[in-house]
Amino acid sequence: MHYAIQVEYAGLWRRFAAALIDGSLLAIVGAILRATLSTTAYFVVDTVIGWLYFAAMERSARQATLGKRALGIVATDLGGRRISFPRATGRYFAKIISAVILFIGYLMQPFTEKRQALHDLIAGTLAIEI
Repeated sequence: MHYAIQVEYAGLWRRFAAALIDGSLLAIVGAILRATLSTTAYFVVDTVIGWLYFAAMERSARQATLGKRALGIVATDLGGRRISFPRATGRYFAKIISAVILFIGYLMQPFTEKRQALHDLIAGTLAIEI
């Protein structure tokens, strides 16, 4: 017997709310770092913390950052499996491309078949609701 599983791709506003939560948490950490480190050290440490936060949490067993968890979203590969750390790293840095082109990489998300933003297309990932 074959069972079809209905996958709900995470929508733009839910993903935006998750990003606001994650961004707020990282902004607090960033403010503490900015107050205690030189400009160069701050930039390096803040970049590494952001990368490790997203890549480690999205590749973890929970497959989500704190913001995604709060909104019921997980990051998966195209087959619905947990993503690897290198894939999560690629997804994180591809977000720079999504943002630098006037956020078009994010805004295209509702118009793709699987609601993928540009960084999802680049990394071969999905954001799905749980």
